[in-house]
Amino acid sequence: MDDQIRNLIQNHIDNNDVCLFMKGTPDAPQCGFSMAVSNMLKILEINFKGVNVLEDQKIREGIKTFSDWPTIPQLYIKKEFIGGCDIVKEMYENGELKKILETKGINFKK
Repeated sequence: MDDQIRNLIQNHIDNNDVCLFMKGTPDAPQCGFSMAVSNMLKILEINFKGVNVLEDQKIREGIKTFSDWPTIPQLYIKKEFIGGCDIVKEMYENGELKKILETKGINFKK
């Protein structure tokens, strides 16, 4: 991965408290796993940045190298890599995701 892509990915993570690298957009997910994570964040009423990896093959491959995680979607909260769909789903179901968001000071929509 070149520095330009690494920096672009890092900027998305640095400038968004909740950043989801996904296939498609939050309003039009193009993969069931991306839709699932996006919907969990919407249900929790969290503002988040969706980065559509389908728009740029370099980002799509780069994020996998960046996080050393083989699949998309990938969720970052306050610059910390949380995981992919299965991990986020488990955390959502057991209440851990909401707890992490609260602990990190993420504001829920009112």
